Amino acid sequence: MSLYQHFRRDEHPFVERVLEWTGRVRDRYEVIRTDFLDPRQAFIVRSLANREAGVYVAEFGGYEGAERVRIVLYPQYMEPTQEEFGVELLEVKGSNQFLTLEHRDYLGSLLGLGIKREKFGDILVHKEGAQLLVAEEIAEYVRLHMTQVHRIHVMVESKPLDKIDVPEQSFRTLSFTVQSPRLDAVIGDVYRLSRAKTIAPIQNGRAKVNFREVNDPSFQLEAGDVVSFKGFGRFKVNEIGGETKKGRIKMKVAVFD
Repeated sequence: MSLYQHFRRDEHPFVERVLEWTGRVRDRYEVIRTDFLDPRQAFIVRSLANREAGVYVAEFGGYEGAERVRIVLYPQYMEPTQEEFGVELLEVKGSNQFLTLEHRDYLGSLLGLGIKREKFGDILVHKEGAQLLVAEEIAEYVRLHMTQVHRIHVMVESKPLDKIDVPEQSFRTLSFTVQSPRLDAVIGDVYRLSRAKTIAPIQNGRAKVNFREVNDPSFQLEAGDVVSFKGFGRFKVNEIGGETKKGRIKMKVAVFD
């Protein structure tokens, strides 16, 4: 069985990159640091690295439990320090206290600067502003050029990582079974919707998997995927595996409140 059969076709280029990285660590004793990875990408890196003797994995996204992380692949002789992950904290404060900015506003501002999504991690939104986890190689650029968010003038300051303020996020765990881990079926089970009420919204662009729009209701979910469904919320697929006596597939997801 080919290794690639364990992954979706659109993930194959990323799998190839990871295999190249693990080969360099194994054969040349190199240290490889990734950009920020979404949960599914991090899952792929861990899975492939754990197949290789002498290849070790560490991850850090700025705080414990970060959704997006940078991973360091390294040989046995070293272990990375926190500084080697290259994660910096920026604090954004606006001039208008009467208009609340949302996650998408800060995301849009960063992308509007021409910064690729893999160069920054979690965006922690607070009432008075936000904190951004960014790659050290772009931190100064963001600090100097991020002057406006959704028409509000802002100031950006560098802060030490121990000043991070992580908003409380609660979630509930759901366990259920499906005939197939299709996007429409899983969304239906999570939010107690009929298939008819999930298919059309998915086809109209209201569903995202790992922050990318997915229009195919039959899209197959995998462990580590983060799914958002506009108007309902988001959830993370924690486990897919095992069959019931009736041949249904067991799933566990974390639904964010």
